Amino acid sequence: MIQFRLNPRSGVSTYLQLVHQVRHAVRLGILRPGDQLPTVKDVVGSLAINPNTVLKAYRELEHDGLVEGRPGLGTFVRDSVGGPPPGSHAALRRGLDRWLQRAFDAGLDAEDVRALFETSLHDHTEEGVA
Repeated sequence: MIQFRLNPRSGVSTYLQLVHQVRHAVRLGILRPGDQLPTVKDVVGSLAINPNTVLKAYRELEHDGLVEGRPGLGTFVRDSVGGPPPGSHAALRRGLDRWLQRAFDAGLDAEDVRALFETSLHDHTEEGVA
């Protein structure tokens, strides 16, 4: 089951942070069709946020067709997102972990790494590479 975490300094609203975390977990194979999301009560208890925030996130995920609410049972992953199978991510993840370690060893902080990554991603997308 997914364990949500919040970054109050991210500039991203709380409900969107929850939505993004579910989408990422499905994309990476951490959550699979049929898996249950934490109950609203559990998320509220662990993050100390308003229940309406969790409900808003779950509604958006349901609207996107990624999850479905089952009355009296909870919210379940309904579908996976496209792309390569999750197992193919392992080698890429190891390479990324090595790259991140080199970046931090070179003195970059998390914000530097994020800026560098987003710039490179944007450049490759613009070129039609990604």
